[in-house]
Amino acid sequence: MPSTKVLMAAASGPANANAAVQSALRTLEVGSHGIAAIVTALQGPLGSAFAATVELIRQAKGRVIVTGLGKSGHVARKIAATLASTGTPAFFVHAAEAGHGDLGMITADDVIIALSWSGEQPEMTSLVNYSARFAIPMIAVTSNAASTLGSTARIVLELPKAREACPHNLAPTTSTLMQAAIGDALAIALLESRGFTALQFANFHPGGKLGAMLKRTSDLMESGEAVPLKPLGTRMADALVEMSAKGFGCVAIVDAQGVIAGIITDGDLRRQMRPDLMTTLVDDIMTRNPKTIDRDSLASEAVELLNAAKITALIVTEADKPVGILHLHSLLRAGVA
Repeated sequence: MPSTKVLMAAASGPANANAAVQSALRTLEVGSHGIAAIVTALQGPLGSAFAATVELIRQAKGRVIVTGLGKSGHVARKIAATLASTGTPAFFVHAAEAGHGDLGMITADDVIIALSWSGEQPEMTSLVNYSARFAIPMIAVTSNAASTLGSTARIVLELPKAREACPHNLAPTTSTLMQAAIGDALAIALLESRGFTALQFANFHPGGKLGAMLKRTSDLMESGEAVPLKPLGTRMADALVEMSAKGFGCVAIVDAQGVIAGIITDGDLRRQMRPDLMTTLVDDIMTRNPKTIDRDSLASEAVELLNAAKITALIVTEADKPVGILHLHSLLRAGVA
């Protein structure tokens, strides 16, 4: 039987479906014009204000307080979360709640980023006055530098005026997209200026799919006796026993110093099948310079390497010596692959 979703789509008719798609395309096109306007503005006066904002935040001893109301408030909350997750301590303070005790969250060492498209929201008065009274630097993100908010801020990130995607030019759509975009641009500029690494990023993202991708190979590898290893000079018969016992479809070959010298896989066995295979030394069968990965590498790097090489297991090394083995199944169980 046709699914309910299919029946509903059919009932709506191709004309309605096409109208919805055309509406979506118009919305995205208008939004793209807003982003393009920011790109152009950054090549002019907005660029110097943006650079000054990055430097001000970098030099701040405290945190970044991001604030706003309405849709701007929702964007401000997202910007605070993005900053915090990329190495810039930040949190959101609701502009209206600030005047009812939440001003106590803000210290003289902090920097305030205030979002208001018009720059004329009366609910922000308490926060603006507090900023001025205690000399807490404020960065205004607004489309009107001459507004009340803009005129009191230390730095104004004046976003170009742009038409909303709403056909009535009322519902915040393009404007919120532009606010979010400049917030992302700030977060990434700060990340890059600090040399914030993927491993540091992993410290803030231990959960979910992203957290799994940011685990180290040492967190997911099998180690100790589980690693299939044999020294150079081993007969293939003994190497095959090791390969079968460990169950990874391969065996790593090491030299006298314990440094990896090669690997033998199921594929090597098929390619080298011959009557004297079992008495042949591993030295003559192994693949030299095998694909390996460092124990401190990210799990996401392991996935890329496995996919690129079309293999299912990687020997994990430390100073070129095998310390573990990482199988695709372990990555799947961890939610990485």
